[in-house]
Amino acid sequence: MKHKAGYTFRISLIVAMGGFLLGFDSAVISGTVPFIREHFQMNELQLGWAVSCLILGAMTGNLSAGPLSSRFGRKKILIFTALLFVLSALGSALATNYTMLIIARILGGIGVGAAILIAPVYIAEIAPAEKRGQLVSLNQLNIVIGISAAYFSNYFLLPTGENNWRWMLGVEIIPAALYFLFLFWVPRSPRWLCKVGKETEAYETLRKICSESVAKKTLNEIKQSLENKTEKLKWNSLFSHKLRFVLLIGFAIAFFQQITGINAIFYYAPTIFEQAGGGTESSFLQAVIVGLTNLAFTVLAIYLIDRLGRRILLMVGTALMAVALVSTSLAFYQAYYEVGEDLVLELQNAGASQKMIERVAELDQRTFETEKMMLNEFKAFAVDDDIDELRMVIVKNTLQINALVVLVSILLFVAAFAISLGPVMWALLSEIFPNYIRGFAISVVGFFNSLVSFSVTLLFPWELSVIGSAGTFLIYGILALLAFLFSVRFVPETKGVSLEELEKKLIKN
Repeated sequence: MKHKAGYTFRISLIVAMGGFLLGFDSAVISGTVPFIREHFQMNELQLGWAVSCLILGAMTGNLSAGPLSSRFGRKKILIFTALLFVLSALGSALATNYTMLIIARILGGIGVGAAILIAPVYIAEIAPAEKRGQLVSLNQLNIVIGISAAYFSNYFLLPTGENNWRWMLGVEIIPAALYFLFLFWVPRSPRWLCKVGKETEAYETLRKICSESVAKKTLNEIKQSLENKTEKLKWNSLFSHKLRFVLLIGFAIAFFQQITGINAIFYYAPTIFEQAGGGTESSFLQAVIVGLTNLAFTVLAIYLIDRLGRRILLMVGTALMAVALVSTSLAFYQAYYEVGEDLVLELQNAGASQKMIERVAELDQRTFETEKMMLNEFKAFAVDDDIDELRMVIVKNTLQINALVVLVSILLFVAAFAISLGPVMWALLSEIFPNYIRGFAISVVGFFNSLVSFSVTLLFPWELSVIGSAGTFLIYGILALLAFLFSVRFVPETKGVSLEELEKKLIKN
């Protein structure tokens, strides 16, 4: 099949810029956590809400993007998402109170929810079968580039002073404005054009991306696929018997992609590394390393996805994720907490009461097996102090852990995710659903994906406090093992097969 690869690649790259904004908007909050927490005087649940509310917005974007893109076209919805990213960055940077910050973050989340679904769908609908995995994965590549850019941006903006968090959140305006402008050069999806009866325009678009003979053949296949659909599209159409198998795959992969904790790592990376004993600057630098690892292995996944296939990448990646998460859990489990002079000095700097400082000095060289045991001891005598507010200071200055094992294990987890659940989920979701219901189906599954992500991100600070780091990462590791078993048993191979052929293969008639 002869395709005009250069044109298709350029169009895919422009559309995939939405992935960059998505990744940047998602990860940039990680660097602002300690600063917005202090500026807006947040407790743990308020902090979790400030970080996770973006995902709540994404859920709204998920549910609305598919039906709206089916009605108005993929291109118009992508242009709208670019505008939302601009407004979100501006509102976050200028936020004067906690509520304004939340509203701006939710606006960005709506853009995230729309872009994360519509960009891969659009690319899948213009890409040749033999290159579809690579081109769709450009979106995931741009997501991880955006994440890495956010970590770099946060690191370099760290020394800009008291309002550094405003610069961190506001710099996104530049790429968002560029994305808005570039999208006007993108053609409308030929499959959507056929669906709304604009076959002449669909054919002209197909001629731009492939030869005339292939354009005619593809147009006929699209028309036949749409003609074979006779029932009226309703909500219960998605849950019909013939779509049961692809729904199982879609919902399960969407669940495992988020429940294994990837966004907890991305959103709270500096916090995790600081809790493992690093200073503020070194924890930000380690977060940069996480971003670069994610980027390098996403590039590897793009190279392999149309060579090895989706299924083998899922199996290898989820197995390695399970190993990495269990290793992280063991590192925290083997850690212990020792009270020393450093804690006394840091508590003085944090404004702890004199009574507490004197009592802590009496505990010099005292060790505790778990974080909970230590904090309970502190709560027993710190009647004039808020232990929850001082928890990070206490934990950071008492924890004795092999920080290298934590860093290596998290890097392995991120690398394994980047070659498997990261890019493969979006490739599969853009492939397995039939033409007539693709936008609708991917909205529902995407909403579920965001709901899981929202729950994980919201509860992560609470889990660290109540269950502890060891228990939290062990749960993620068990879930990664279940993802591996599911991939072995249920996930089909889709590489090198046209969307119309996949529909015949996967959908029960």
